[in-house]
Amino acid sequence: DPYWWVNLALFFLSCVAIAGIFGAVTVSKKIFFVQGLPAIIGILLLLFI
Repeated sequence: DPYWWVNLALFFLSCVAIAGIFGAVTVSKKIFFVQGLPAIIGILLLLFI
């Protein structure tokens, strides 16, 4: 089911984005740009395409 795969991808991308945001707040802002931003871009692409 394609809808299930999209939901699964959104879940894991959300986990990566949350980890990137948490890492940026607690350790280094660079973590957001390396990990969080690509995950957020992936989420937006999944939602709007």
